[in-house]
Amino acid sequence: MNPAIRRQTVGDILRRTAQRLPGKLAVACGDTRWTYAEFDALVTRLAAGLAQRGIAHGDRVAVLARNSHGFAAMRFALARLGAVLVPINFMLKADEVAYILRHAGARTLATDSGLAELARAAAALDTRVKDFIWLPSEDPSEPAEGMASFHELAACTAPPPDTSLQSNDLLQIVYTSGTESSPKGAMLTHDAVLWQYVSCCINAEVAEKDVALHALPLYHCAQLDVFFGPAIYIGSTNFITAKPTPDNLLPMMAAHGITSFFAPPTVWIALLRSPLFDQTDLSRLAKGYYGASIMPVEVMKEIARRLPRVRLWNLYGQTEIAPLATMLGPDDQLRKPGSAGRAVINVETRVVNDDMQDVAVGEVGEIVHRSPHLMLGYFHDPERTAAAFSGDWFHSGDLGTIDDEGYISVVDRKKDMIKSGGENVASREVEEMIYRLPQVSEVAVIGLPDPKWVEAVTAVIVVKPGQDLTEQQVIEHCSTHMAHFKAPKRVVFTDALPKNPSGKLLKRELRQTVAVD
Repeated sequence: MNPAIRRQTVGDILRRTAQRLPGKLAVACGDTRWTYAEFDALVTRLAAGLAQRGIAHGDRVAVLARNSHGFAAMRFALARLGAVLVPINFMLKADEVAYILRHAGARTLATDSGLAELARAAAALDTRVKDFIWLPSEDPSEPAEGMASFHELAACTAPPPDTSLQSNDLLQIVYTSGTESSPKGAMLTHDAVLWQYVSCCINAEVAEKDVALHALPLYHCAQLDVFFGPAIYIGSTNFITAKPTPDNLLPMMAAHGITSFFAPPTVWIALLRSPLFDQTDLSRLAKGYYGASIMPVEVMKEIARRLPRVRLWNLYGQTEIAPLATMLGPDDQLRKPGSAGRAVINVETRVVNDDMQDVAVGEVGEIVHRSPHLMLGYFHDPERTAAAFSGDWFHSGDLGTIDDEGYISVVDRKKDMIKSGGENVASREVEEMIYRLPQVSEVAVIGLPDPKWVEAVTAVIVVKPGQDLTEQQVIEHCSTHMAHFKAPKRVVFTDALPKNPSGKLLKRELRQTVAVD
């Protein structure tokens, strides 16, 4: 029997939805509107155009672009072709982008007009990139000079090649920050991502009747694979924007009757504080999702008061599990404030000690998972892959507790990861950048509670004797050499950093001390 008869890939789900709902609006972005039949046909032509350009099954294709219909089509065309998507954070600097391009071995880079200069600069830094593809944006723009045009590729009439694609083939490599200064590439297969889509549709109630607004970056696995992918799978209508600001989001919600919206707490807070909020008809909004950090209880109460029809979900996970792992549903938001909830339907989660034994109720341990959502491993990194899967469970690196009902709360991170404005910031990466300043004797970077960022990147610095250093100098140095969201929002100078007798830095103690100050 031909394996294709039983195949289920990310490219297949669009075709099947188009057969069920051909005339339904699938994607809207700027002035572009595609029904499911039109979206499916365009993706088929685009896949054929990419194949004629030499992109084949297994090739890694990087996408450095803001949210757009072009990004959405590229995602499904690569999946249908069997090529591997490598989405890149557009807030990174050229050398950070170049590292990912080199590590992934990408030869093709797709970008938009606004990021074309960054794309070229990064590709020139000793990468294998030889081919550029221009993607259209939310606002009208001219194709970038010297790049293959999305529109020309999507006009290809040749049939796409038969790739013998299988469900367990590699779909994407998503780079995630860790405690190490170099990002790790999580390898996710078609079936891993699709099992995760099933969990999203069941536990997060992604539904065919949804009119969803996708405003957070599609390079991030949360927007791409917890919301946009499952919405295409189930047949929702999807509005895409690259402008996650209240002045843009609130009018869009009213104009298009948005019923479903995801954002980190920082964006929800910005919406509530906007002078437009009380002037905007949000009567259709029914589902609100947040993640990346815990929603402050007072903000949750405010949402309940000002948006009484909105049901809230807290979704917790990480890139390596595609990314949804646990969920706190609408009925538990105020009953279990701060909790990450319980494992979703296709995930098994425990909280364990160093001997892989379940901890007692209320005791701190590491959160570990088993699931078909999980990655194959880290690309070209067998050592970190083995460490992540030691004991035959995936180690999240997050420390948490579990209560007598099985609800998990994240209390700390083994990886010292800071979640600032919904973005992951590796403290060690920022520390290494600050150590480049000759005046610095010691530095520790921590996340502290912040009303805007939820966690603010904070650098605590010991200056060398006889040297002078200002907060502004530190912030400007970091902003010059790394993405702005990684740069410290606050710098504290101190005479010494707290350490235990063995010399290990006590970051938990430091967080308490600096927060009090």
